[in-house]
Amino acid sequence: MKNYDLVVIGGGPAGLAAAILAKESGIDSILILEREEVLGGILNQCIHNGFGLHTFKEELTGPEYSQRFIDKVGEYKIEYKLKTMVFDIDKEKNIYAINPVEGLLEIKAKAIILSMGCRERPKGALTIPGSRPSGIMTAGSAQKFVNIKGYMPGKEVVVLGSGDIGLIMARRMTFEGAKVKAVVELLPYSSGLKRNIVQCLNDYDIPLMFSHTVCEIHGRDRLEGVTIGEVGVDRKVIKGTESYIPCDTLLLSVGLLPENELSRKIGVDLSKITGGAIVDNTLETSVPGVFACGNVLHVHDLVDNVTLESYDAGKNASRYIKGLEMEKRLIEISGIDGVRYVVPQKLNLETIEDSVIFRFRVGDVYKDCHISVYFDDNLIIHRKKKILTPGEMEEIKVKKDTFDKYNSINKIMFKVERS
Repeated sequence: MKNYDLVVIGGGPAGLAAAILAKESGIDSILILEREEVLGGILNQCIHNGFGLHTFKEELTGPEYSQRFIDKVGEYKIEYKLKTMVFDIDKEKNIYAINPVEGLLEIKAKAIILSMGCRERPKGALTIPGSRPSGIMTAGSAQKFVNIKGYMPGKEVVVLGSGDIGLIMARRMTFEGAKVKAVVELLPYSSGLKRNIVQCLNDYDIPLMFSHTVCEIHGRDRLEGVTIGEVGVDRKVIKGTESYIPCDTLLLSVGLLPENELSRKIGVDLSKITGGAIVDNTLETSVPGVFACGNVLHVHDLVDNVTLESYDAGKNASRYIKGLEMEKRLIEISGIDGVRYVVPQKLNLETIEDSVIFRFRVGDVYKDCHISVYFDDNLIIHRKKKILTPGEMEEIKVKKDTFDKYNSINKIMFKVERS
C-alpha cells in the first residue's frame, strides 16, 4: 500500500484547483486520480467561450481554462494517474482503485478531497409514454459526440429541459446545421443562466416553451417525433393542449446529479436537497479529513466559482494534514421561506480567518424582494434583489468581525422576504 498526504479523487477543474492550492500550501505528497484518459474533466468538451472572466479576467474556452491548471500541475510536478477508477474507500482513508497498467491499487491518505463532479439525469429516469428509439440522449452526450467525436446526433432536434447544457447544445446544433424546433421546459422558468437563454436561444430564434413537457415519444427504431403539451400547476398535461413535433433527435437537459457513490461508501452525510455532502465552512464533510468541492458538493453555474471553492478545499485539507485543525463548535445553517439550500450547511466559528462565502439557490422566481440573513433572531443582512431565480446561484460574503459581534450564535437562517 502506497502512502500520500493528500489524494484528490477527480481531475476536473475542482480537483486540479484543490491540488494546486494544497501544493502551494506546503503539501508535497499529492496524488490525483482521474478515470478519464486526460485531465480536465467536463471542460474538455465545453469548446464554447465564457470561462475565466473572474479567475483570469479574460474569456476562455473550456479546454483553454482547464489547460491553465493542467500546466500548473505539471509545473508543480503533482503526481496523477489517468484511466484510474476508484471503486472503494473506507473511513481509515484507504483507497482502492484499478487501472489497465498497474491493475489493483491500494493507497493510504492522510486527507482526501472528493471532486468527482456530477452526471446528467438519464432518459431512464423519465416516465414518458412510448418506445425508446435511437436519437434520444442527454445533452452532455450529444456535446461529447459533436465536440470530441465529430459526430452529428441528428438534423431535427427538440430539447427537453432548459438546463445550461441543453441551452448551449441548442446553439451548437444550430451551428452544425441542425434545425432546433424548440426547447421545452416543464417549469414556468428556466433552470439555466439568463445569459445562456439570450445568447443561445434568443439570438438564434429558437423557441423556449415554459410550462410544457414531452408527453409521448414516437418511432420504433429511430425517433420520428414527439408530442408535447402544456402542464398545469400540478405539472400534469392539460388535455387538448397537445401538439406533435416531427424530429429525429431529443436531447435531455433535465437536471444534474452529484456523483456521490464513493461518498456513500466512506460514510459521508449527504444533503437530501443538493445530493452532495453536508460540509462546514472549511468544506470538511462529516468524516474527519475528507473534504468535498465543485459539482460533487452542489451543482455550480460558473467554473470560476468551482475554482474558488476548490482553493478553499485544498487550503483546509492542508491545514488538516499539518495538524492545524481547530476545535469544532458547529452552528447549523438553513435556508427557509424561499431559500432552497445554503452551502456550507454548518459553520465552525473557530476556523474563520477573514470571511465566509455562503452560496445558495432559491426555490422559485422572486421579484423586488430581499435576501435576509438572521443570526438567531437578529437580522444581520437585508439585501435588496430585483430578481431571484432558481437557475442563478447567489452568494453572500460575511466578514469575520460580524461573527465576532455575535459569538454565541445557535443558528443562522437565510430567507427571502418581500419588499
